[in-house]
Amino acid sequence: MSVKQTISVVFLGIFVLLIFNTFFSVHETRQAIVLQFGRPVGAPITEPGLKIKMPFIQQVQYLDKRILALDSPAEEVIAADQKRLVVDSFTRWRIADPLQFYISVRDERIARSRLQAIVSSSLRSILGAEEFVTVVRDNRDDLMKKITERANEQALNLGINIVDVKIKRADLPDANSQAIYRRMQTERQQEAAEFRGKGQEISRGIRAEAEKTVTVLLSEATRDAEINRGIGDACRNRIFASAYGLDKDFFAFYRSMMSYENSLDDETTIVLSPDSELFAYFGTVGEIGVDETADSQAVSGLDADDIMRMIGEIGIKATELDLDLEELKRDASANAQDAK
Repeated sequence: MSVKQTISVVFLGIFVLLIFNTFFSVHETRQAIVLQFGRPVGAPITEPGLKIKMPFIQQVQYLDKRILALDSPAEEVIAADQKRLVVDSFTRWRIADPLQFYISVRDERIARSRLQAIVSSSLRSILGAEEFVTVVRDNRDDLMKKITERANEQALNLGINIVDVKIKRADLPDANSQAIYRRMQTERQQEAAEFRGKGQEISRGIRAEAEKTVTVLLSEATRDAEINRGIGDACRNRIFASAYGLDKDFFAFYRSMMSYENSLDDETTIVLSPDSELFAYFGTVGEIGVDETADSQAVSGLDADDIMRMIGEIGIKATELDLDLEELKRDASANAQDAK
């Protein structure tokens, strides 16, 4: 390569280097400050496009033009009523004055640190003047506006504009939350015990009223039963008296049968003498030597069917009396014929 060609290449390289150090571009999401020997020169460049600077002497400092986010750590704040709060906040901000920003904080790292201190101070100042209920529930939106305005007053000195400060969470500390939870649990248990006591009292009243009603109903039922039983006994006695007046022998026979029915059952064994009243109503049985004349008088005017009907009506069981019905029927028929 000749000397001339070498010189041409050197000049071309210098020209290209001058071009690269003279022109620079600004992206639409950025803004720039031109620095000369470390000091800002001219107005900040906020419009995107291709720009010119002095080569080698001037440098370009780029700053973000978008809205940035600052997520502050949770911190403890004391409210006006001396209740402790754990507040977690979120801040949105942007660089409003690039020149002031560069002079004050130089870069975003330092800006974030300064901004966090400003927001924390504003939080403590505003929330410290409000009561716990207002911060947690009643008027949080107005409080966030006040915090934003208070923080902006200090942040403007740094060339920063705070868009808004949001409170993500405002709650009691863990120790206080546990104490409040235990107190609420105790209150709910007391209320539950009170409700249970009232329920038991009402239950006892209902049971007492029900028992009273049962007692009254049973008393009335017993009274009505006794009245009905008395009426039944009176009717029975009247019927018995009428029957006694019509046929005294049959009434005596019926009373005798009823007494045997009430005294005998399947497991009862009774020993009777031959002259027992039982045999006086059933005619002569040869083995026991009953007087036939008495038998004929006892059953005079009655045939065998009448006697069996009467036995069935008064509920006498032949097996309970140990009598032979066929023999009784034959004796009754014979006595009826003799009477004729």
